[in-house]
Amino acid sequence: MTVTRGLEGVVATSSSISSIIDDTLTYVGYDIDDLAVNASFEEVIYLLWHLKLPTKTQLEELKKQLAENAALPQEVIEHFKMYPIQKVHPMAALRTAVSLLGLYDDEADVMDTEANYRKAVRLQAKMPTLVTTFARVRKGLEPIAPRQDLSFAANFLYMLTGKEPADIAVEAFNKALVLHADHELNASTFTARVCVATLSDVYSGVTAAIGALKGPLHGGANEAVMKMLSEIGTPENVEPYVRGKLENKEKIMGFGHRVYRQGDPRAKHLKEMSKKLTELTGEPQWYEMSVKIESIVTGEKKLPPNVDFYSASVYHSLGIDHDLFTPIFAVSRVSGWLAHILEQYENNRLIRPRAEYTGPGMQKYVPIGQRG
Repeated sequence: MTVTRGLEGVVATSSSISSIIDDTLTYVGYDIDDLAVNASFEEVIYLLWHLKLPTKTQLEELKKQLAENAALPQEVIEHFKMYPIQKVHPMAALRTAVSLLGLYDDEADVMDTEANYRKAVRLQAKMPTLVTTFARVRKGLEPIAPRQDLSFAANFLYMLTGKEPADIAVEAFNKALVLHADHELNASTFTARVCVATLSDVYSGVTAAIGALKGPLHGGANEAVMKMLSEIGTPENVEPYVRGKLENKEKIMGFGHRVYRQGDPRAKHLKEMSKKLTELTGEPQWYEMSVKIESIVTGEKKLPPNVDFYSASVYHSLGIDHDLFTPIFAVSRVSGWLAHILEQYENNRLIRPRAEYTGPGMQKYVPIGQRG
């Protein structure tokens, strides 16, 4: 057996959903640049689940299904109110709430193809409502019910603030959702597939994936980026701050990626939106600091920014609390998780790798009274 730490370079399955080849990310063969510029998030959901772009009728039907399933059971809303609000990170709340949703789904343990698809629709529809409801409840505010006349991106921003968002905000948020929707066999997607390969249910698979995404080496990086920008404060402080980090060999979040060598193709789209939004909000310093940090880190370490780096200033400019950045990642990535879960069910084999044993050799049991 050959041991590969972190399974780097190991091909663990075959998939028709997304690919990363020569630093190009595609969803079902569509370049991410093409989709980021032209596609709605709803179109991307359909693409990932059906392996083709929808017709107008098919898209309208999916939008209708998502709108009809976006509301939460009242029991879940009441459960949020029971959380120790000051201690609970939104990712922990989301992980628990998704698991709880399974208790109120009569089809939770029905495993045929049609039932699993219906559960996928319900989960995708409810994810933004879960995040926005928790965000409001923890501030003592009443949840805002989803509207059926808004797009997926617009509805999230509306449920968060109670105000209908500006077009540029919807454009930025839709773009972020498209860019985060899937990313081949990343840590959380692999976790979801391992879970459902046991023939566990969809809710278990997504709950497991959220647990993996919660870690700062995966989904939590954009929150860490905004923390860094806040600590720096002004563009003038960038140089000493970053060089100090580099001299102390401290990790600077938002740079480099295991599967990209020349750079994350998603980053440039959010960099562009960061520039527009920070100018619009009168806070160009967030973009200016980000550009300076990129210049130093890429120049010194040859590490280009990844998708997390500029998403931080985009979400901040949209008025989103910093600890909601990773839950927003989940609101998008659940589309990919569900695509992979459905694909795993269709051609399932239990995922059970081996480990190289490095402990002591054969030993003999010694009675407790004779142990030194």
